[in-house]
Amino acid sequence: MLGPKAPKDPTAKGSSFYICRQKDVLGNPTPDGKGIQFIYLDDVRLITFAKMVGNITDETMLEKLKTAQGFLDMVAGIGVTMEADDPDTNIDYVFQMYGKTNPNFSGDTIKVSCRPDGMEKIIWLDDYTWSEENNVVGQMRFEFPKAEMFATVDVKLYLREGYTAPEQEERAAIDVNSPYYQEMMKKSLLNMGNYARVKEVLNKAKRGEEVTMAFIGGSITQGAGSVPINTKSYAYQTVEKCRKEFGENIKLIKAGVGGTPSELGMIRYDRDVLREGKVNPDLVVIEFAVNDAGDETGGVCYESLIRKVLLQNPKTAVVLIYAVFADDWNLQDRLSPIGFHYDVPMVSTKDSVVEQFYKKTGEGRVLSKSQFFYDSFHPTNMGHNIMADNLVHLFRAIDQAEPMEDKDYAKVEPYMGADFTEVHLIDKHTNVELLKDLQIGDFTETDEELQRVEMDDVLQGVPQFPYNWQHIAGDKPFSMKITCKALLVVSKDTHDRVGSGKAVVTVDGKEVLTIDPPAVGWTHCNAQLLFSEKETKEHEVVISMVPGLEDKKLTILGFGYVE
Repeated sequence: MLGPKAPKDPTAKGSSFYICRQKDVLGNPTPDGKGIQFIYLDDVRLITFAKMVGNITDETMLEKLKTAQGFLDMVAGIGVTMEADDPDTNIDYVFQMYGKTNPNFSGDTIKVSCRPDGMEKIIWLDDYTWSEENNVVGQMRFEFPKAEMFATVDVKLYLREGYTAPEQEERAAIDVNSPYYQEMMKKSLLNMGNYARVKEVLNKAKRGEEVTMAFIGGSITQGAGSVPINTKSYAYQTVEKCRKEFGENIKLIKAGVGGTPSELGMIRYDRDVLREGKVNPDLVVIEFAVNDAGDETGGVCYESLIRKVLLQNPKTAVVLIYAVFADDWNLQDRLSPIGFHYDVPMVSTKDSVVEQFYKKTGEGRVLSKSQFFYDSFHPTNMGHNIMADNLVHLFRAIDQAEPMEDKDYAKVEPYMGADFTEVHLIDKHTNVELLKDLQIGDFTETDEELQRVEMDDVLQGVPQFPYNWQHIAGDKPFSMKITCKALLVVSKDTHDRVGSGKAVVTVDGKEVLTIDPPAVGWTHCNAQLLFSEKETKEHEVVISMVPGLEDKKLTILGFGYVE
């Protein structure tokens, strides 16, 4: 795009509202040694920021934010304020529109260098020429000259004449020692349940023995929204708090993968939590309450994962946590009956925070939504801290409770279903010998452009499913025979609508699924069910590129099978 144009006289600022306020950002490492922090604005994110941070309720104004043209019609400028330890080191602010043809590449992008010295820099949008190719406001990002630089930022939208924002609310300090905060903790305790295993884990820690706490879930468990993600996630904060309270010899396993439901979690449990048999966790926290809308089994995968953990080792404790989105939504009503059925300990962050959001300061309100949520979906550092405190509150209650006898979970009948309790991963590295008559066809390459996830307490992203089969070009299908009673395929979704193809999956000659990588619109792992049957038998599976798309890319990350 063109711009900026020649400087002009100062522009009156006009009415404005925040979309980011005192938000912590960190330069996550990039291959060139620099750092970057993305803040996505597409889908409902920008609208949620406007409501949550800017206090916007006018439906006409919110409607304008849904399209690039509406945004440009209403917004005159973007005010950016940054503060960092070194105010003389410039940080680039990047604002990107997503395009109509290819969302990530065909829209306009603005990049402005800012000094993080607390002075506001206003980017007037009329100083730029905007393309008709712009579809929606896509993202903004902060590009740091080196990795692991930290800054605190405000981003404000200045409105054109005719639009007025409400007065911006002052943010009260969060008092974690107040009676209202303690009331939040009480409300989070959904079920003490049969806590025998958890109590033994705490006793073990207090004896000074080594204890491993593992966390599996989606992006919230990964730590999304926390800065830095490796030491401010709720998983890390929970372990840190438990080390201080119950014993220093507690190890962390963090296995959250953004955008994925328990349908994938159950497949990667052996790899990401058990570390292929090298780790035997004492306690596993499961968090899929805001991810499992995509679970096509409607809860069977979630129950299978719970059952898998409980039965693999008779000493491993399970705790369920129910996170929440900024619109107060989660799947607690669908998933918690499974937890009650197995009578495992449960905490609800939704029950903890949502009610107080709608109270006034001094009448029960502890913090606002903009203080709890980093964006529409993920908590801030304080939000992650509250989730950790929810868990520690449960652990304290269990520590103070009388001993109890453990439940024999092998005798507990499934609630919704446990079809995938014994699910395991197959890829190029693991269990590949189970694939008989394997013909990889033109799926001959190994994809290295994968979803990367910060595991445990490490800031560097770890590539997900690196032992994969990638198709670049050609019409030869991937085919195999496998003896099992259930099978899932894990494929790579992508933002690349131009270079990516589609594939048809047939089982025993019958078409069961079309793999469509750009459908979701970003790079991540996608597990889909091919079949689930009562009996084990041999099946032939063929994955073929859709005719006309043989010159496009597609990656099979692996399979989940139940023998």
